[in-house]
Parts: sequence; structure tokens; C-alpha cells
Amino acid sequence: MKTLENIRHQLGNGQFEFSQHAFKRAVERNISDLEIREAGHDAQRIEDYPDDKYAPSCLLLGYTQSRRPLHIQVSYVESDFLKIITIYEPDPEEWYSFMKRR
Repeated sequence: MKTLENIRHQLGNGQFEFSQHAFKRAVERNISDLEIREAGHDAQRIEDYPDDKYAPSCLLLGYTQSRRPLHIQVSYVESDFLKIITIYEPDPEEWYSFMKRR
């Protein structure tokens, strides 16, 4: 299973791939690969989903250089590329400091 350091490394270096859902959401939400790399570089794990539907995963919070917060859900499965399950800009009405659900 991947460590947070492995996940950060893969995100920061662009070693990721999108699920079909994540790709659609990134396009809809105008989230670029560069923003994902920026946010992933120092991302923090905020939730774990060990019993996720397809494979264990976690939710990360990272910030782009322009300070845009991004939530990135990724799979823990060992592979050459990190699988992004979904990605979005968190709603401040639903999150305290973008880290804890209200």
C-alpha cells in the first residue's frame, strides 16, 4: 500500500492517471494537471476509506500555487501511476478549513 510520501511524489511528478469519473470532473471544474501537481506536492491526508468500493483510498487536501484548495481522492493500490478517483474544489459551506466535514 502506498505511503503519503509515495502519493505526494507521484502527484508532484505527474505520475497519475484519472478514472473516467475524475477526468470528467477535472474538465468540468477546470482543474489542470499543473494544479494537481502543485496541490499534490504537499497534500495532507484528511480521510481514509479502507473499505472503498473498488480498492482502499484516501482523500487529500492540497493547495495550488494560487492557493486554490483541491480535494483529491486517490487509490492506495501499488502501481506505476497513481489513480485519481475524483477531484474537486471543496465547498467552504461543507468543510471547516477544507479539512473536516461540518
